[in-house]
Amino acid sequence: MSASTFARRCAALAVAAFALAPVLSVPEPALALENGLARTPPMGFNNWNTTQCRAEFDEAMIKGIADIFVSQGLKDAGYTYVNIDDCWALPTRNARGDLQPDPKRFPGGIKALADYVHSKGLKFGIYTSAGTKTCNTAGFPGGLGHEQQDANLFASWGVDYLKYDNCNNQGVDARKRYTAMRDALAKTGRPIVYSICEWGRTDPKVWTWGEPVGNLWRTTGDISDNWTSMIGKAKANRVLARYAGPGHWNDPDMLEVGNGGMTATEYRTHFSLWAMMAAPLLIGADLRKAGAETLAILKNTDVIALDQDPLGKQATVVSSDGGLVVYNKVLANGDRAVALSNENTSTATIATTASALGIGGAPSYELKDLWSKVTRTTTGAISASVPAHGTVVYRVSKRAGGPVTRFEAEAGTMSGGGTIDTNHAGYSGTGFVNGANAVGSHVEWKVDAAGGPVRVSFGYANGSTASRPVDLSVNGTVVATGVLFPGTGAWTNWSTVTQALTLTAGTNTIRLTATSADGPANLDYLDVVTG
Repeated sequence: MSASTFARRCAALAVAAFALAPVLSVPEPALALENGLARTPPMGFNNWNTTQCRAEFDEAMIKGIADIFVSQGLKDAGYTYVNIDDCWALPTRNARGDLQPDPKRFPGGIKALADYVHSKGLKFGIYTSAGTKTCNTAGFPGGLGHEQQDANLFASWGVDYLKYDNCNNQGVDARKRYTAMRDALAKTGRPIVYSICEWGRTDPKVWTWGEPVGNLWRTTGDISDNWTSMIGKAKANRVLARYAGPGHWNDPDMLEVGNGGMTATEYRTHFSLWAMMAAPLLIGADLRKAGAETLAILKNTDVIALDQDPLGKQATVVSSDGGLVVYNKVLANGDRAVALSNENTSTATIATTASALGIGGAPSYELKDLWSKVTRTTTGAISASVPAHGTVVYRVSKRAGGPVTRFEAEAGTMSGGGTIDTNHAGYSGTGFVNGANAVGSHVEWKVDAAGGPVRVSFGYANGSTASRPVDLSVNGTVVATGVLFPGTGAWTNWSTVTQALTLTAGTNTIRLTATSADGPANLDYLDVVTG
């Protein structure tokens, strides 16, 4: 792959700051570039994967992306940067030596475009290369030898983010070239996230010296919209966890989610692994054409929360055996995120334990599946049947330390038409309740309590593809509507749904009432956790 190909899709970073810290020539932790930027991995958009240098890359398109960020809830989900890539400039500088926006693409100029993006509560990013020319064969001027002049111009336009590529670098030492632009950005006085797009090509590797120079750095060549490319980037990046942290991130390149070259399962793996690795989340899809499935992946706030966790820990690999990989990410509140990733072409069971994640010792744990949203409990074993090229992501939390009291469903009361069955293995107690398939079908339990807040977990199975919604009531008052019991894949796959409640002192009646004609899921038990 050519240097030009490697260069053009670099994701984003952050730089702007203080004087040069000592450069380390060995792969040891360096002092971070403490410019206050990119304390969590940057989130946003870059046009390259969508448009490259085609004529559709223009002012109207970028303004439209900013509009979509707002209208589709991407801004609310945390996406901030609207970045433009190569081909925004004319092939020559003006008489003053300044870069010139292409007047056909950007008739209003770059400052006006940045102002528009800022008016939406977003930030604006731009691109150039740490060489004499950028990576496009048209030969747009690069920043080598013009660092302060270009930095001053970018600051005057209101640029918030600079992606600095590596083409046509004339063989000048990478640290020297990237440090020169770092210092130039700092002298402007404007906070500008600085993305080192060096591709991890030269020695010493950029991750061994990048921390005091940039806010993030590319660790790989360019990503392509296919499984082999994407998983290859993940493999290269996942071994570099010790170099990542607040303000300095490993960058395995932009997201391909939604570009059409992978399945939805593969795109969920792509998004999951980038979040687990605390990578920048820069959308590379054409948001003007993005469907509901693509937007649902990009706006999964539970997965985004892993990427944006303030502790800033990149996941490490707990185990990797024949393409079955377990990733572990330590979170700021003491939880763990675990990704069970299947790199093979057939379904496989992947397993680990809470102890292997460094969170052992609790009597039980809550596992929240961040894609299906199903919550279940475990005493420490963590496993899932993972489809080909799929990834299951759990958030693992120690459960409250108080006592757990179990109330079997078959010992409760059900409405007419329901039965107590035993034909699906894996249930607790002597059976489970198979409620009538009707709106209003219900199961209720009598629970004695001292009074106060509790957590309740309902054991259930749902072998259908549709969720089975219910209303949850306590002592005749509905306290939660539309509580979902998602499909578990088979009637023998048992899971849990957990809810926080407040009970009164004495006997309480807890009821689940179906709100769809399918009735409730098969119900196994009610656990009440106090304390």
